[in-house]
Amino acid sequence: MSIYTTLKKASTRPLPFEHYTAKDLWNDPHISEQMLQYHLSPDLDLASRNPEFIDRSVAWMAKRCGITPGKTVADFGCGPGLYAERFAKLGVQVVGIDFSESSIAYARSEAAEKDLPIDYRCLNYLDYDSNEKFDLITMIFCDFCVLSPVQRSRLLSIFHRCLKDDGLLVLDLFSQHGFEQQKECSVYERNQLNGFWAKEDYYCLQNTFKYEQEKLLLNKFTVITENDDVREVYNWLQSFTPETVRAEFARSGLEVVDCYGNVAGDDYSQNSGEIAVVVRKKR
Repeated sequence: MSIYTTLKKASTRPLPFEHYTAKDLWNDPHISEQMLQYHLSPDLDLASRNPEFIDRSVAWMAKRCGITPGKTVADFGCGPGLYAERFAKLGVQVVGIDFSESSIAYARSEAAEKDLPIDYRCLNYLDYDSNEKFDLITMIFCDFCVLSPVQRSRLLSIFHRCLKDDGLLVLDLFSQHGFEQQKECSVYERNQLNGFWAKEDYYCLQNTFKYEQEKLLLNKFTVITENDDVREVYNWLQSFTPETVRAEFARSGLEVVDCYGNVAGDDYSQNSGEIAVVVRKKR
């Protein structure tokens, strides 16, 4: 592929959710290890929030949702188990689900070392097929927003099936206010994020596209290595308002009972960059 063709393709705006690269991204041996390090870094909020926030978040979720010893929790997109471990230390039965092999391997190792009986499962949560019922289901760090409408509907059906009748779902979402603060741009950088995308030397062209009608953001990364390999990564981010999230969840038989500014229970305002919701089955 010529340089011109590569650059033209890199700067082309795809249709909303036309490409989905998350699964390949999370299981690339190099990138998944880099992402794991971002998860574990206490000074960065790029993949997980800082330990102080996570402590506060788990304490708030446990109190808000009545999670006491013996209750059951499923963490969808659990990563290296930062939330799952904290729930397990409360005497809670925890299932952690993630399709990153490196994150699950790390989480299992940590759980064994700390003697925490956490059931980690390495699979795509969109393929979760079980009749297990949980008192609480969590999905943290706006994971829900990277999914297409079809994928989100599928996942909400899974949540509905797996929630106990009095169970609760807690997840956070990218807000429409956060979307409005973003601007379309192009960034060209050598070895972006200190070698995150590849072991070998590379250049990365990042194009940010906004889809105003859908309130959807795309960060499209085109990575060109010194071996002339070209990889495209699509990071979609759907934004929501309290009204749009309520409407979408209602179509799957779920009811939003409370909105917050984050999963630590801070107040929601129209200037919040995120929305956290507490959800139950419709009654």
